[in-house]
Amino acid sequence: MKISNNSVVSLTYDLSVLDENGEKSHVETAGSDNPMVFLYGASGLPDKFEEHLNGLEEGATFSFSLESEEGYGDYDENALVSIPKNVFEVDGAIPDGMLEPGNFIPMADSEGNQMQGQVVDVNDQEVQMDFNHPLAGRTMHFDGKVVSVREATKEELAHGHVHGEHGHHH
Repeated sequence: MKISNNSVVSLTYDLSVLDENGEKSHVETAGSDNPMVFLYGASGLPDKFEEHLNGLEEGATFSFSLESEEGYGDYDENALVSIPKNVFEVDGAIPDGMLEPGNFIPMADSEGNQMQGQVVDVNDQEVQMDFNHPLAGRTMHFDGKVVSVREATKEELAHGHVHGEHGHHH
């Protein structure tokens, strides 16, 4: 079966990013013990990522790059935000270890939209948070292999995600 809309895809890959000098730096690996499994066409992954996989079959290998605008967009300086430190208090105190630079903290905006922010810097009054995707502004390079392709079940299509092994569990 070939990868197409509404198919469940399992793949392994190595992800690298290119720095300003064009040097590759390894970011993550999805190996055979923990493959990436997703519902093609409803994954929430960058469209260009899925386009590069379209039509591949089980056992096929792939190697492609996504420029920042094809991935998670350019780095946005306006997504660096200073937030009053007291916003992070729980029962009048900031939990130990929460505000360490590099930590990701789930947040919500005034409309209730969920987002992840990374702690960049902390001073006595404020916490500087970065709400850019960690791969924003980066050229991503993927090398991998298609482990399996199958038709999605009616339930998976209705829910918009994969169920079962390596997928979502209710």
